Order: sequence, then structure tokens, then C-alpha cells
Amino acid sequence: MSTRQSVMLLVVLVLSLPGLIHSFKPLFKSNSFTHRDITRIAVLRKTAEVCRDIAASKGLDFNLIIDNNLSAGKVQKACLSRDTSTIKFETAIATMYLSNAAVDQIFLLSAARHFDDETFHRGRDIITEGVSAVKAHAKLENYFRGRLSLGQICHTLQDFYSHSNWVELGNKAPYSALIRPDQPLKNLAGQNTPTCRSCVGENCTNNILPDVLNQGLLTSGYFGIFFSSKPTGKCSHGGSADRTSRKDPVGGINKDTIDSSHGFLHNEAANLAIHATMELLEDVRLAAGNTNFMRLMGLSQSPVLCFVIDTTGSMSDDIDEAKRVSFEIIDRKRGTGQEPSGYILVPFNDPDFGPLVMTSNADVFKGQINSLTAAGGGDIPEMALSGLQLALTAAPPFSEIFLFTDAPAKDTYLKNTIIALIESTKSQVTFMLTGSAVFRRRRRTSQDVAPRAMSRSAVQLYQDLAEASGGQAIQVTKSELSLATSVIVDSSASAVVTVFQASRNPGRPDNFNFTIDGSLQNITAYITGDSPLTFSLTSSTGVSQTSSQSSGPLASFTTTGNLRRLSLNTDNQTGLWQLSVSSNNPYLVKVTGQSSVNFIYNLVEEHEGAHGDFSLKEGRLLSGGNASILVTVTGSETVKVTEVTLFDSSGPTEVKGSLQSLGSSDFLVTFSGIPAGEFVLVLKGEDSNSTSRSTSSSFQRQASTQIKTSSISVTAQANNTNIEPGTTISIPFTVAATTDGVITDSATETFTVRVSNDRSYTSSSPTSVTTVAGSGGKANGTVTLMAPSSAASGTDVTLTIEAENAAVTDINYVVLRFSVTAKVTDVNPPVCQVVNTTTCDSTSLLCASSQWEFIANFTDGINGTGIESVTIRQGNGTLNMSTVVEAGGENITLVTYTASCCSPIVKLTAVDSVGNVGTCVGQARVLTTPPPTTTTPSTTTTPATTSAVQTTSTGGYTLNTSTILWLSVVFSVLWK
Repeated sequence: MSTRQSVMLLVVLVLSLPGLIHSFKPLFKSNSFTHRDITRIAVLRKTAEVCRDIAASKGLDFNLIIDNNLSAGKVQKACLSRDTSTIKFETAIATMYLSNAAVDQIFLLSAARHFDDETFHRGRDIITEGVSAVKAHAKLENYFRGRLSLGQICHTLQDFYSHSNWVELGNKAPYSALIRPDQPLKNLAGQNTPTCRSCVGENCTNNILPDVLNQGLLTSGYFGIFFSSKPTGKCSHGGSADRTSRKDPVGGINKDTIDSSHGFLHNEAANLAIHATMELLEDVRLAAGNTNFMRLMGLSQSPVLCFVIDTTGSMSDDIDEAKRVSFEIIDRKRGTGQEPSGYILVPFNDPDFGPLVMTSNADVFKGQINSLTAAGGGDIPEMALSGLQLALTAAPPFSEIFLFTDAPAKDTYLKNTIIALIESTKSQVTFMLTGSAVFRRRRRTSQDVAPRAMSRSAVQLYQDLAEASGGQAIQVTKSELSLATSVIVDSSASAVVTVFQASRNPGRPDNFNFTIDGSLQNITAYITGDSPLTFSLTSSTGVSQTSSQSSGPLASFTTTGNLRRLSLNTDNQTGLWQLSVSSNNPYLVKVTGQSSVNFIYNLVEEHEGAHGDFSLKEGRLLSGGNASILVTVTGSETVKVTEVTLFDSSGPTEVKGSLQSLGSSDFLVTFSGIPAGEFVLVLKGEDSNSTSRSTSSSFQRQASTQIKTSSISVTAQANNTNIEPGTTISIPFTVAATTDGVITDSATETFTVRVSNDRSYTSSSPTSVTTVAGSGGKANGTVTLMAPSSAASGTDVTLTIEAENAAVTDINYVVLRFSVTAKVTDVNPPVCQVVNTTTCDSTSLLCASSQWEFIANFTDGINGTGIESVTIRQGNGTLNMSTVVEAGGENITLVTYTASCCSPIVKLTAVDSVGNVGTCVGQARVLTTPPPTTTTPSTTTTPATTSAVQTTSTGGYTLNTSTILWLSVVFSVLWK
């Protein structure tokens, strides 16, 4: 057995042992704070604080008590001044706390990731390197990957307060040096310094040595799963999984739960972890700016607008229509709460695809899409799936992507990769197909270029992908396209929910029931399928309308190509409706509406043992096995969930879940013995706040993306999620056959392996792996991935590993995400030097009639990366900047701030190119005696060589004007 195989078997063994979670519990613990609680509270509080500061700068009121009891709904309503769907906000928060929880599985054996074994310097490096990555992602507007990185580093930061003796030393504030690489870590216990004595039985209250506490020495517990060795006299982590805690000194010091060795300090540790997380978020905020920080937190009502567009010669009409509809959406919604939260554009042809354009600036998007031209295209197939892969990995989860093409896909080998990404991101894909099917008449474009023919199998590929994602495959002529793009306008609205969706392939007549509740507005039904197809609609009160009535008592509808769009007039008729469809051709039925009540879900898996918990599950559910799904209901705090089911309409098969409330609007749903199939998640319940239409409060929502099962298990573990440019990372993976959700130990089988990444980075991997006798039914392999030296810091890369059985009837996958992060050598923040200030007359009754001026230099040092931005953090004046180069080569940014004397204080924030933050605070000098007869304000000039003054206080100032004639300039440099 090779060394690598031995390591893989060790990892598998470790992950199967009980009681291995040695940190704040990741997700669930009824009587203790978890990483999920700490992260969620910190994000909500910091977001609310930023909104409060923004409101104050505009002179607006902000009426929200900021404490640990905030909800996403309360914060979003206070920030946006309206009651809207919180699904984007909740999804962003869930991304962060699930990434946080995953550290306990991905980096289980890393002492530094948990501040075990007194690994303070390496733990701090992990945090500061991760913060640099988050700032780089925010700079590139890659907010989803930024959230993943943020969640991971928050885990390490939070563990410090549970695993070290910081709390026992009596500290009441976070240890700021953990996020400040320029500051030294002080008073660390030496390697040979004893720190603990044995606990007295189960009582570990006084097991830290008095000398350690008296001298203020910082230590943390040692932790070992397999071995009990630790330095003489050192503290242990403690707990059943920690073998070091059985060796003198016996016991531990962790505060993970109230039942832990030092559980009596659990609440204090958790509270410090909350404030430390907020301090880290504040540092990111200052570097990213308020706008980008709020986007990073996910505070947005509307989805991204995402287009993937074929740019070959016959696509000129389609490109023009994509421009028209996107410009319409942008111009109509700009500056409103309905404005898209971001814009993504991916062009493709053959052999090229990309580049990916991702921006939050509508004008940048307009310029990019306006520059697209139709040209080339010798052979018919195009790189459609490669372009779609880029969009799926760039768009946030639960996005809707629109792909325009008139040609079949050339890269059909990516089909399973695309489905894996769809399932992983839960995004919908709708295809706007204007190619002439082989059985239809072809019509030339406005540029006199004939549209390309698509075979039935080519169309079927797009239909399969649309069905898997919950999207649609709309087939129209080029002249009809402008009518079909109404679905894009529909989806760009805020708070769009899926009420019901089902497909029939092969087609057959069927009846579909769905529930209309009082919170739903702008309800639309879509039926996509080839003619002949008829339908009838029946309301909850028994009123009916058939497809022969284009405008009737229940709906008005239009037909464009294979799309029928019904705008429903529910007229207060809440309750159970029915849509009956008659067709022998394949078709899809979808009902949507606008409502604040929605839900998000994530597959999670349980880890057994006394300290077991749940973590995010990648890949498909195992056929015949059990499953757990974390569900969060958004938009209402009065919702009662009554039923969550996995529904396979082709069966039909329905698996009901067992509900466990986790507080607020979170539920853990468990399913037993899930059969093989393709399911969707359906949620039903009651909303006592739903009184806008009738007394009925029943509601129904459905997830769009299919949840498929597999009898193949695929797992992968990377020892790092960051890759330096020009380096290679190795990712071991394991494949196994399962029966009823359990690995078949005696199975001998060969699996085909396919590996893909969205950046086309160089990689290597085996083409197949085989389980052999004595392997426990598992086959191991390794993927290597190299980031080119030219890769920009902040770039993300998504790696998909797929395994398919020999019969080509089953497939499973794992999706891994990595950050390209260049090593940061500039750890010092910008420095402020005051140059000049002027005075304001305190005796004047009209402060608005006079002005004052503050001039300062910001420098980043001769070896720094340079000042990138200077912004006003407090003050209502104007800021002007210029850059000069001194003789020694150091760049100096000269800032001049001018304001009314009614605004006598200014706080400026300078950010260098790698996100280090320096803050300069200035205050006008105050003249308390009658001014001279001259009207020219007096000026005091400080030489340019004046050294910077550092302070940690930026609070208010108390003046005794009877004894002070002049108030000196107050300035400080805050290292953030």
C-alpha cells in the first residue's frame, strides 16, 4: 500500500470515529452557542451597524435595537426600509455558517485551524491570509467565494476563545492581534512552561496553574485522536475523543459547550467570539467599502441578471434581443429595490468561450453586452456547455441563468458536469433556442444568415438540463424571440417563488394540483411543450377555463413557439387549484408568483458520536439510505411548517420527512430509506400572518432543482482551499459502491473518473479507479490542480470530480471550490501624517457660513503596495486627492478635506492594494475669542516631516472653552 493510500485510509478512519468535533459545535446544540449561532449573530449585528452608520450619514433615523436577538427579516427591513423577501440574505448567511461548520470535517486534524497545541502564530496566519483572500474576492465582486472563505476563517477565529485561556485570563475584549499581522502576539507560554494541573475528578475549574494566570501567559489545550503524547505539564483540550486529556495533567480547558471541561465559561467565550467576528467583519468592511460589504453579506432583494450568449454569425437577432430585454430591465429598475443585485455575461462560440464578465455596475454590463457582435461559426455545434459552466460557477446559489443559442452543443461531454453544478448551486437554467429543428422550416435572420438546424437529440440535451434545474427549454423562431423573453422579465422581479413544477417525459394527460395562498401576487403559469397540447384551469371555487379561451375568468395567456404563458387572475380565490394538461409530447408545467414567504435548503450529513453534529453534504443522496436536509423558511416569522416531502412525480413516489424545529424559522428534516429516483423538495405549511386575501393560510412552495440519488459514494478532502499562483495542490478522493446507503465492503468494481475545472487550469487525474479485495470496498485516487503564475489573487476555481459505474447507469460527484491567493508580504497599513488645518469660530451663530480645511498625507511605505483608495468615513465635506513621488521613491497621497464648520470632525479611511486599512481622524481648531478683524481664517501648518500619531480612540471630545483658547488638531491612525 502506498503512503498516499495509507493517508487516505487514515482520513477515512478518522472521519468515522465518534466524538471528533473539538470546537464550538458546528450547527446544532440546544443549550450552547454553536458556530452557526455565533456567525449568524455577528453577521446580523455588523450588517445592522453598517446600515445604522449609513443612515446617520444621511441624517436618517435607524430604529432597530442591535443585540443578539436580531433576525434577517428585522435587519433587512431596517436597512432597506421595506418588508421584502429575505431569501438572498438568508442564503448568504447560510453559505457562511455552513462553510464555517465544514472546517471541522475538512481540517479535522489541523491543530492550527482550531488553535490547538499552542499553535498561535500559524493560527493567526490562517486568519490573516484568509482575510486577504476575502478582500481580494470582494474587490473582484466575487461575493459567493468571499463568503466561503469568510466562513472558514471565522471558525478558526472563534475557536481561539474556546480553546485558549484568553477568557480565563480575565479578558473582556477580543484579541485584536489575531487579525493584525503587523502586531506581535505577546506573552505566549513557552514550549517548556507548564500550564495546567490535573482536574479533581470531573471538576476542572482551577486546573490552569496560578502562575500562568498571574503572569498573563497565553496557552491552549493539546488535542490528540490517536496519541496521548503532549509536552510535560501542558493543558489538554479535553473530551472523550482527546487522548492527551488522559495523561497528566488530566482534564481539559475547552469551552465548546456548557458541558465541556470549562463549560462554566462557555457563554463568555461565545460572547467574545461574537465580538471578535464582528471586529473581523469591520476590517473587511473598511477595506471593501460599505456598498461591497453589504453585497458580500447578501443584503439584496433581487437576483442577478445572468446571460450566456452564442456569438456566431446567425445570432445577430438573438444578441439584439438580449440587449433589448436587459436594457429594459436595467433602465426600468435602476435605483429601485428591484434593481438586479449583479450582472453576469458569458459569450461563447467555437472554439472559444468567455471571458466571464461579472459586475454590480449596470453600465459596465451594458457596455459589455453592447459590444457583442455575431460573427464566424463555420461548423454548427458551439461551446455552449463550457460557457454555461463558467456562469454556474460564478453566479450565486439559487440564481437563474438564460442561455441564448440556435446551435447544438459541441461539448456534450460536459453534460454530467453541468448537472453536478446545477445540483450543487441549485440554480435554474432556461434555454432560449432559436435554431431550426430538423422537422421545422428554417427562416433566415435579419442579417440574411440562416439559423442552424438542431436535431431532436440536440434539443433533448437542453431540455434535460432545463428539467434538472427547474428551468425551461423554450423553442421559438427568431421573430418570436422578443415575445418569449417575457420569462426573463418575470424572473428578474424580486421575491419570485416556485409554487409548483412538474414534467412529463414521455408525455401523457395528467392533472396537477397546487395551492394559492394569500401572500402570492403576480401568479404566472408556464406550460412548455410541442403541439398538439391543450389544457384547462380550475380555481379553488370551481371556476374553469380552457385553452380555447385566450382571455377568460381565471387567466389570460399567450402562445409563443412551444411556450404558453398564463397570467392568473386569482381574485381572492385562495386554496387548491388544478391545471389539467392533455398531450402525448413531453411537456413541463411551472407555477410561480411573488411572495416574501420562501425557503432555502441544504443537504447535510450527520456525524455520529457523543459530540457528533452535521456538516454540509456534497454530491447526491445515497439510494436506499437516510438523508438530512436543513430548511430555512424566509419572509415570515409566523410560519408553521407542517410537511416537507421528497416528491418524484414520474413514480409517483413521495417520501415524507420527519421535522425537528431548530428555533426561529429553521428546521432539520430527516428522511429514511430514500428509494432511487429524481426528486424535488416540496414544503407545505400554515402562515398565521397570511390574511391579505382570505382566512385561509395554507401555503405550498417547491424547490426547482432536482435532488437525485446514487449508489456511488464520492468523497474528497483537500488539505487547503487556497492555491498560490504558480503552485500545485493535490486532492485525494475516494469512490465506493453502496447498498441501502452503506458502503459495500466486498464490492469489486471499476469506476470511470472524469475531472473538470471551470478555469481550464492544468490538472491530472486517473481515468478510472477500481475497488479490490481488502480495500473495504473503497477505491482511492488523487487529482492535482495547478494555478498558473498569471492567475490574479481573488480568482476562484471550481473543481468537479465525477465517478460513473461500469454499466454507465449511475453517477455521483463532488464539487470543490478553491481560491487563488497570492502571498501577501505587505502587512502594514497606510500611515497618516497631518500637514495643515484651519480654524472655525466657535462664537459664530452661523456655522454654515464658514468652512475649515484639513490636509494630510497618506503613505504606504517604500515597500508597500500603494494607496488604492481614500474615503470619508465620517464628515459631510468634499475630498480631493493627488499623488506625488518623493525623492526616495515613496508614493505620497495628499488629501485635502473641506467642510462647513457645522461638520468639524472628519474620519478618513485609506486602503492599500492588498486591503490593509489605515484611518486618520481630524478636527477643526476652535477659536473661542472674537476673531481678528481680518476675514481670512488663521492657519497652522505642520511640516511635512511631522511624524504620525497613533491612537486607539476615535470617540467624541469634551471642550472646556473657558480655559482653552485653541483646540489642537486631533488625529490618529487606527490599524484595522
